[in-house]
Parts: sequence; C-alpha cells; structure tokens
Amino acid sequence: MTSIPTYQEKPWLSSYENGISENILFENVCIPDFLKRAATEFPNNPALLFQGYRMNYRNLNEAVNRFASSLSGFGIKKGDSVAILLPNVLPCVIAYYATLKIGGIVVMNNPLYSDRELHHQFNDSGAKVLITLDLLGNRMIDLRPKTKIKQIVYTSIGDYLPFPKSLLFPLVGKKKGLAADVKPAENVFKWKTVLGNSSVDPPRVQLSFDDVAMYQYTGGTTGVSKGVMLTHGNLSRQVQQIRAWFPGFNRGEEMMLGALPFFHVFGLSVAMNFAIYMGWGDILVPKPQPEPLLETIGKFKPTFAPLVPTMYIGMLNHPKINQTDLSSIKGCFSGSAPLPIEVIRKFEKKTGAVIVEGFGMTESTPVTHINPFGGKRKVSSIGVPISDTEARIVDLSDGKTDMPVGESGELIVRGPQVMKGYLNKPEETAKTLVDGWLYTGDIAMMDSDGYFFIVDRKKDMIISGGLNVYPRDIEEVFYAHPKVQEATAIGIPHQSRGESIKVYVVLKPGETVTEKELMEYCKQNLATYKLPTSIEFRSELPKSNVGKILKKNLREEAVKK
Repeated sequence: MTSIPTYQEKPWLSSYENGISENILFENVCIPDFLKRAATEFPNNPALLFQGYRMNYRNLNEAVNRFASSLSGFGIKKGDSVAILLPNVLPCVIAYYATLKIGGIVVMNNPLYSDRELHHQFNDSGAKVLITLDLLGNRMIDLRPKTKIKQIVYTSIGDYLPFPKSLLFPLVGKKKGLAADVKPAENVFKWKTVLGNSSVDPPRVQLSFDDVAMYQYTGGTTGVSKGVMLTHGNLSRQVQQIRAWFPGFNRGEEMMLGALPFFHVFGLSVAMNFAIYMGWGDILVPKPQPEPLLETIGKFKPTFAPLVPTMYIGMLNHPKINQTDLSSIKGCFSGSAPLPIEVIRKFEKKTGAVIVEGFGMTESTPVTHINPFGGKRKVSSIGVPISDTEARIVDLSDGKTDMPVGESGELIVRGPQVMKGYLNKPEETAKTLVDGWLYTGDIAMMDSDGYFFIVDRKKDMIISGGLNVYPRDIEEVFYAHPKVQEATAIGIPHQSRGESIKVYVVLKPGETVTEKELMEYCKQNLATYKLPTSIEFRSELPKSNVGKILKKNLREEAVKK
C-alpha cells in the first residue's frame, strides 16, 4: 500500500531536474555588486539593447556610478526613497541600480497610473526624487507640490538610439507622440545633463541583506495600495533561486527578452535582475504588443523569454507570426495567469523552446513555484516549490490545519524570497505573515507528486492582459461619483486578455447617468488597463445576509450570458 505524502516530506523534491538541490549555498552579495561583477567578467558584452542601441556592461556600470553620485548630490542617503516612473528604457535600469548602490529605497511606479494613484504611492513611500519620462514631465511637475518629491529628472526615448535614428528622432519624435517639451521649473533636470555632470565615484555605502531595498506596491481587497518591503536579501536570493532552477543556461552566453514591465515584480526579478546577475544582454521592449515583440525577437534573437499569457496569445494570433523566425528562443517562463495548453503547444512548436509555468506574488519577490524546465511539466499546474522554498495547503477556516493531499485550501509559502512586511501596515503584515509563512490568499491543492494547482482566488483580483487589477481600486472611483450609490467590479472571461472588467452600478434615487458618461469619468481617474469594458445598471445588487455583495453570483450570471 502506497503511503500518502505530507507537505513536510516535500514530495516535490523527487521531481527536481538533475543538478538542482533542495537548498542553495547563497552568496551574501547584494544586487548592485552582481552588476559590478558582470562588468568585470564581461565588460564588452552587451548589457542593454534598445531599438538597436547597445550599452555594454562596462558602460552600464559607469552610468550607474554616475547616477548614484547624482542622487547623492540631490541629498539621497541610505533609507531615502527614490521613485522611478518609466517603461523599459535604459534609464530605468540605471536609476534602479544607482539607487540601490547608495542604500536608497526604490519605488517602481507604473507609467499608466493616474495622478490619483501615483499621489498615494509617492506620499506613502515618502519619495524624495522622481525619475520619469518627458511625456509625463508636465503632469509630474504639477503633482509634485502635493508630495515630498524635491527633484525631478526626466529622460526621453531619444536619449539612447543608434545612428541614424538618433538624428531623425528630434525631427519626428514629437509628431509621433514619442517626445514632449517639459516646461521650465525649479529642480527639474534632463537625464543626459545630470549624468554628464556627475562623478564616476559615488559614496561607498555598506549594504546588508536585512536592509529594505524596495517598496513594491501591490493592491488588495482592502482597496488601499500597499508598499511591500523587499530587502536586499529578498532580491539577491531570488535571482540565485532562479539561476539554480535553470542550470542549462550559462553566464555571459544568453540574450534576455526584456518585455515584461520592470515596474512589475515579475519583470523586475526575472527579466531585469536575473539577466544582469547572469551577465546576459537584455533586449528592452517598452511596449510589449504583438508586433514589436515579433519584430524584436526576429531581429535581435533572444534565447530566454519570460512573458505573460496575453503576450504568447497575441503573437500567435498576429499575421506576421509566420514571417518571423522565433527559433532563437530556447526557454520561456510564463506567469501571472494560466497559459492554455493549446497555446503552449503552438508556441513550443513554432520556436522549439520549452515553456514552464510558475507562480508568485509581489510579497515573494515574486517566484515561489515553477514547473521543472528539464523534467516533468504538468498541464495547468504552477509547478513545484523552488529551492529553499516550502509550501503547504491549510484549512480555509482556521488557517493552520494541513489539508489532505488532493484537497483544496489556502496556499501558504515560506522561503528567503518572502517580504519583510508591508510599509506602515503592521496589522496587514500580521494577517499575511504568520510564523514566517506567507498567506497567499489563493485557494490551491497539491497532488501526490508534489505539484501545486491554483483552484480559485480567495481574493477577487482580476488579471487582465497579464496585469493585476484590484476591483476595489475601480469601485472606489465609482463610489466617488456623486450619482452612484453602489458599485462592484468583477472579471469575466475574455479570449485574449484572460479577463475583462465589468462593473455593476446602482444609482442614487432619482439620478440618471449614461454608460458613456461613466466611461469618460473612469478615463480621468483610472489607468487605461483598469478601465471597464462594460457597465451594467441595476436597481439592486445581490447580497449576503450580512450585506456583502455576492460577486460570485454576478460572475456566474455574466458567464451564462
């Protein structure tokens, strides 16, 4: 009779690829020193590639040192926050590493966010300096008086372009909406000017694995965006864990597709930090739409491609897929939402690559589970816990009792990549971190082989186009409308985006407003990817006995239509 395994027995270890150990002998080296090492070992290797412009590791390290000196000159000291509001462009990477190098705390912000959302994150983090794009410059100058931000540094898409694009950009950039004039204002500086006037010898700051390196913002069912405190230890150990999981890829020999947004923790750890740790070239794609993705892959030949499902689906459905050579790709990593099996098969056939699905959260830097790259992959599974990571499924009611193998409950994880806590939110931290275990809020199950499967989301998060959308963020905007009495947002299945957003609205007695008017109102207060695709008016919303809106009922109803 075969015994049923327990979580403590870690049945997943038997599925590990040869050469992968349960535990890693971690180097006590912080992220900025990994860049310094890569610059020493691979000085002439391409580090960052953008639209054909190449910056090697020697020059990247020098640029980081120069901007670190600039930040120090602005008064940034260890523990001070620096906000970065940029897509995947060279200054985003440079500013990130420069801030960490002098002990600053990085606050990565989404350029698609509205002023209302950015205002909260800037103030909650206490950011003192902002690095942004000229296209956002005037908005940020206007927003600055409401924050603690003193200096703004702005870059342009045209700052790093190869010849002859560099000559043509000043002539066509503004016409194409790729550049903008920034109005004169005190303590507002051009990126290239700041970099050119700075020393290559920044102050030396002693960093510890226990020091907070980032406030990475996430949402939640409470509706208040929370700053996840990620330490230097979290960041360093995470890239070392990812390295251990892909032993067949060598340092200094691959090209990363940097399409996942670096302001998102998945892109940050896997597409940026991991690439630099490995000394790989990173091909930056600021707008990862199907056509530019196909063009980038065909022209620059990446070998490792971490993407989200909408990106794979978008490329496969694009008419240029059959004219594009994707055979350079050897490995793909997919996360944020389930990847349909037919998409995996089609993309693997087209590229000859292997796609592994995984799982993570902002609170875990983010990766905790991945399917084995050189071993057995299970359909619809998030894989197995990676090295130095434990996982359990616990009872939903008490949060403690281990559920039998094959039965669902809440997924909890423990490992060196788990956050320090939430910024200024001790009560939220205490709910989420218990005895070192991170309570994910996801309902999952583990099979007898140690593979984990997400069954449902305990939280009502919507994943649209690979981006996390928190219903309460949308609902708060509706509740602020003078004619709205109640509103609730749900995700409904969408063929290419995973989920689209539908909002149910109850108006105040005697009030009238059209769907078009509410849509226009949303555009002024929400990031584009958070905009609802439909709004339905109701006289009342279904509720439980205690008055809680029953989103599940609305979802079931919407799916049947």
